Amino acid sequence: MKNVPFIAVEGPIGVGKSSLAKEIAKQYRYTLLNEIVEENPFLGNFYNDIKEWSFQTEMFFLCNRYKQLEDIERGYLAKGVPVVSDYHIFKNQIFAERTLEASQYDKYRQIYYILTADMPEPNLIIYLRASLNTLLDRISLRGREIEKNIDPTYLLQLTKDYDQFMEKFINDHPHVPVLTFDGDQIDFIKNKTDLEMIFSKIDHQICVNN
Repeated sequence: MKNVPFIAVEGPIGVGKSSLAKEIAKQYRYTLLNEIVEENPFLGNFYNDIKEWSFQTEMFFLCNRYKQLEDIERGYLAKGVPVVSDYHIFKNQIFAERTLEASQYDKYRQIYYILTADMPEPNLIIYLRASLNTLLDRISLRGREIEKNIDPTYLLQLTKDYDQFMEKFINDHPHVPVLTFDGDQIDFIKNKTDLEMIFSKIDHQICVNN
């Protein structure tokens, strides 16, 4: 890649972002950046009452993801060390726009753009998408207590929000390549061939951008 490799894996809850990022880190010997999820003290309450706890939840995620990216930029990217992350901070916009009231969202957007104005931008994004049934199955399999009350309606809407956001992102950021994989059609955890196919696509993209 033209700059120090910085790959971000994105997609809705339960799609397999962390698992794939871990495999990429192992394959390419990149530093792995995992998003903070269960450490969010508001998340359990959020899944029980989205309207009441959305602002606290989103602000916690925003501030922590900002700090993580700042540390990654200074500690790794600035020193030429490649990084793969299991999220992109742009996801905050997807969740916040869906859950916050209009007045809260306006304030949130102002803070978001101030914090992210000079954040490092990935030079490759991997977008994992899947149907509601696949997401629910995978969420159930990983058995996080904090996710047991996720509303399927909310999760379905989130998948649609992600698709819309990614379509706009691709149009607005033609300089950032995006690889999209369908989680209903592949299972890179159980099927090594699927994982090798993903690596092949990444290899090709790295060659194209070098």
